[in-house]
Amino acid sequence: MPLSIDLTNDQTRADIAAKSVASSKGDKVCLIGLDRAELADVLVEAGIPPKQARMRASQLWQWIYWYGHQDFSAMSNIAKPLRSLLAENFTLARPELVEEQISEDGTRKWLFRFPPRGAGKPVEVETVYIPESDRGTLCISSQVGCTLTCTFCHTGTQKLVRNLTAEEILMQLIVARDRLGDFPNKDAEGQGFVPDGDRKVTNIVMMGMGEPLYNFEHVKKALLIASDNEGLSLSKRRITLSTSGVVPGIERTGSEIGCMLAISLHATNDELRDEIVPINKKYNIEKLLDACRNYPGVSNARRITFEYVMLKGVNDSLNDAKELVRLLKGIPAKINLIPFNPWPGSNYQCSDWDQIEKFSDFVNANGYASPIRTPRGRDILAACGQLKSESERLRIKEREALNAMHAMVSGHGE
Repeated sequence: MPLSIDLTNDQTRADIAAKSVASSKGDKVCLIGLDRAELADVLVEAGIPPKQARMRASQLWQWIYWYGHQDFSAMSNIAKPLRSLLAENFTLARPELVEEQISEDGTRKWLFRFPPRGAGKPVEVETVYIPESDRGTLCISSQVGCTLTCTFCHTGTQKLVRNLTAEEILMQLIVARDRLGDFPNKDAEGQGFVPDGDRKVTNIVMMGMGEPLYNFEHVKKALLIASDNEGLSLSKRRITLSTSGVVPGIERTGSEIGCMLAISLHATNDELRDEIVPINKKYNIEKLLDACRNYPGVSNARRITFEYVMLKGVNDSLNDAKELVRLLKGIPAKINLIPFNPWPGSNYQCSDWDQIEKFSDFVNANGYASPIRTPRGRDILAACGQLKSESERLRIKEREALNAMHAMVSGHGE
C-alpha cells in the first residue's frame, strides 16, 4: 500500500506557514527567488551599506542555496548584529507541506500550499520525486492548474488559477532537498528510497502542473538560480523544460536558459493533434518542428526529447510510427513513449503492451531511440498526466474508479 503522511496538524509546519503568510503581507521579504542583483538591492533597503551589500549577498547566496539554511542565526561568517538585522527584515520560510505520499515503487508526491499573493487566496501544487538507483528526478510545477486542456491530461481538467513565482518554483526543489537530506550535513526528514551517491536530486524536469512557457520569466529566473554553480549547482544538461508547443518561447528557452528541451507531441497530424493538444490550432506541427530544428544548441549530444503518450486505437498504429519518423527527419531527437496513465473520468485507454513494443521497435529501427517510459507512482496519482491540486480532491467514487483502472492495466507487464 502507498504511504500517506498527513502533515496538516504538525505545529512546526503551522509556524512555518504563518511566517510565509506574514512574508506575503509585506512584513518580511522572502530572499528565495531573488537574483543576485535583487538580493543586493533589498539588503541596501534594509540599511546595509551599498559597498557591503554585494559581498553580503554572495554570502547569503551560499547559505541559502548551497547549504540550505533557513535560520539566519546559523550563518557563522556573518556578524551577529547583521544576522539580527536579517532576521528582522527577511525570511527563508518554506511553504506549507500538507501531505507526502510514497508510492509502492518509491515515487513520492508532495502537496504544497503557498500563501496568498496580493488579494488572492492560498494555492496548492503537486511536486513528484522519482528515485532510481543512480539518479533522482524531481518533476516541478510552473502553474496552479493549466490553460491547455489536453484531453489525456488530468491537470488540464483544472482551470488555471495563477502562475507560480520564481520563489514558489524554487521552493519545490529546496523542500525536496530538505526532505531527502540533500543539503550538506543535513539528514533526510522523510521515509522512502533515495538513490546512492552524493546528490539525491540529480535532475529536474519542468513537467509538473502547467505550461512553463506561459510563465517564462519566472521559470527562467528559477532555472538560472537552480543551475548557478555557487548555489544549487545543477547542470543545465540535467534540467529539462517540457512544452506543449508554445513556439515563440522555444528559441528563448535555448538562448536565455540553455536547458534541455522536451516537446509534448502525441500526434503525427494536425487533425488529431488539434483534438488532443488544442494549442496545435495556434502553433501547428510544421511551426513547432521548425522551431525545434532551430533550437539553440541542438545537436546529437543535446537531443530534443519528443514525448508521445500511447493511446489505444488513437495514435498507436504502425502508420503513426512511420509518420513520426518522417516528421522528425533531420532533428537530433529521441522519442519517449509514455503508456497512458489513467485517471478518473478519462476517455482513453492505454495501448496494448505488444503494440507499444512494436511501435518502439519500428522507431528504433529507423534511427531514433524510443524508450518506453516505465509508469511510476500510478497508485498515488503521481504519474505523467495525473497531477492535479488537492484543492480539487477526488471523491470516493473517483478513487474507486481509479482502483478499477489500476486493475485493468496491471497486465501490461510493467
